[in-house]
Amino acid sequence: MTLNSLTPADVAAVPADVVERLLAATDVLTVCHENPEADALGSALGMALALETLGKRATPLCSDVVPPMYAFMPHIDRFRRDPEPGHDYDLIVVGDCGDLQRVGSVLGRHGALFGRVPIVNIDHHISNTRFGAVNWVDAIAAATCEMDTLLMPALGVSLDAADGALAANLMAGVVIDTANFQHPNVTPRTLRVAAELVAAGAPLSDTARLLYRTKPNRQLKLFGLVLGRLESELDGRLTWSALYDSDYEASGATVEDTEGLSDLLSQSASAEMMLLFRDMGERTKISVRTRDGGPDATVLTGLFGGGGHARASGATLAQPIEAAIPVVLEAARRELAERRA
Repeated sequence: MTLNSLTPADVAAVPADVVERLLAATDVLTVCHENPEADALGSALGMALALETLGKRATPLCSDVVPPMYAFMPHIDRFRRDPEPGHDYDLIVVGDCGDLQRVGSVLGRHGALFGRVPIVNIDHHISNTRFGAVNWVDAIAAATCEMDTLLMPALGVSLDAADGALAANLMAGVVIDTANFQHPNVTPRTLRVAAELVAAGAPLSDTARLLYRTKPNRQLKLFGLVLGRLESELDGRLTWSALYDSDYEASGATVEDTEGLSDLLSQSASAEMMLLFRDMGERTKISVRTRDGGPDATVLTGLFGGGGHARASGATLAQPIEAAIPVVLEAARRELAERRA
């Protein structure tokens, strides 16, 4: 398949050692992070489909059950929660994970495998810890699926492989991590990648509709509860809300229905920093969004052992939500005050 949109520099961005490792492997485990979204799922599943096109064996793996909202992604039912018994894996590809712990509970169940088999680490998070034997970390990429798209011609895999399933899965990852090409992480290269995926048959409009304009009523009820307790201070520069465990019962929603909630809060017209606190019992998860040109979200989350991107980052505190909220808010106030000083 002719690549009409990608430039020589786009293709040259793929490290040779990544290509060499993948081509030399025969039985590969492709792993994404826990609590997966479309970029994680699309990168792991797309990689598996590409490797199978090359005649290799591949097993896509996710520690958690795939959320129902991603049922439209072709071959999504192939994900396993543990490696397939009897496979002699000679390579593990970990995608979209800032550190190895992000793969979740499978690491605890199969630590020996992850310690023995070489890992190729493909990720776009600037906070990535470079945990692989080979690391390809490109913080300029809007999504790991953007990187995987660039990788395909280097592997000799056509983007329309697997009857279009490869392109469809990669497109889902690009759409989710750019908020349908609305985030400031979109670059000319991102658009060139999207053009190639569309040319390969990826259903862009259907993907965008299913990810962003199709929500069950229970999810809308959950969003309403969280929006109803929205708070703002510092003349609206800081906005935040909280999601409590009781909200799931009240709305009939599940954890998977929280997808997109942080992005919804980030629509605040006045806020430079938006925080979502999630009740996890004795722990609290924070999701941070910042406006383009505003503070770096990783600075705040880094104070609590987290990481991610400059505009979208997260962390988990070992405190219940009532204790975590004032601690994080005080740190957020300090950061915003320092920017005004």
